[in-house]
Amino acid sequence: MIRALDRWLPAYLRRSRHRPEGTREQPVHVFIAVCDHFEPFHHTNKAGALRALIDWEQGWPSLVAAHHDSSGRGPRHTFFYPVEQYDDEVISRLAVLCQRTGSEVEIHLHHADDTAESLIALLQKGIRNLTSHGLLSRTQDGHPRYGFIHGNWALDNSHPQGKHCGVNDELAVLKATGCYADFTLPSAPDPTQTRLINSIYYAREDGLPASHARGIPTRTATTQTLAESPDHLLLIQGPLGLNWNRRKFGVLPRIENADLTRANPPTLDRFLLWTQICPFVQNGPPWIFVKLHTHGGIARNYNTLLGEPAHRFHQDLAAHASKNPTLRYHYVTAREMTNLVHAAESCATPEPALSLNFVLSPPPIAQPSSR
Repeated sequence: MIRALDRWLPAYLRRSRHRPEGTREQPVHVFIAVCDHFEPFHHTNKAGALRALIDWEQGWPSLVAAHHDSSGRGPRHTFFYPVEQYDDEVISRLAVLCQRTGSEVEIHLHHADDTAESLIALLQKGIRNLTSHGLLSRTQDGHPRYGFIHGNWALDNSHPQGKHCGVNDELAVLKATGCYADFTLPSAPDPTQTRLINSIYYAREDGLPASHARGIPTRTATTQTLAESPDHLLLIQGPLGLNWNRRKFGVLPRIENADLTRANPPTLDRFLLWTQICPFVQNGPPWIFVKLHTHGGIARNYNTLLGEPAHRFHQDLAAHASKNPTLRYHYVTAREMTNLVHAAESCATPEPALSLNFVLSPPPIAQPSSR
């Protein structure tokens, strides 16, 4: 069906309307993570990729400095870099940009017709390349941990025609190589879209395509042990639904699929919809997790992400929050969002500001100096 509506619309229409409610004493906290399929080599060469980096270097730090969330932090960005397109100079400059702005780099990968063995080799090479620049979180014994977005949306060989992957046990491969969470979904209108939407959950690899089409929703004091299970991978989905404030032909609602583009920039209206459909940890604190995505290496999109539409969004969001004492909003990276999910799963949840590094440590380039 057009735009994969048959896959997700029934679940959207059946969704629970019960949402976390805040008070002055315990406000709702909304966490916003922009997970960028950052592809500076998209339809261009090294010179074009460097031009994209220059634009980010010029525009992003000033935007981060100009706006602050309820905790006083500037916007955060997670660059999911396609490791099959590794370039030392590009990653070196990206690492410096992240160190200046509190942003982070994770793993994006386009691949096809692979086996588990060949995929492991691709991921291990990508991990080595990124860690050589001080990127990626580490365990206490030094093993890298990473967030993941699958190229062409085809996580766990989920494309109906078997395109863009080939590995039916991909979730297990990701977990075994250090993946702490997947951020691929939603993928609508792509046919890889799952029927399970607007969720944070653990998927168990079953050896079949699209094992992540089902899973166990995160729940306080119940699911935290699954984070260390070799058989389960955490998935954090972004919003997917109908936006009745933006109508096609003035009648039909447009689809909200978490994408930030020139044609669909971030707005306060979209933020209000995100707070209504994005997931939270069941029985947990009133914390809402808004995972967005974009293709920020493409000029038509990063002109939006770095320009007037972005500035207006952050200004409108700050003004809205100042009028709502039961609302707090926070800019976070993908790693920080994962930590907050695990904090919400725990029995005793600390304040959000104390949970940003709850399990996963910052990458070495962001670690405080020992001198």
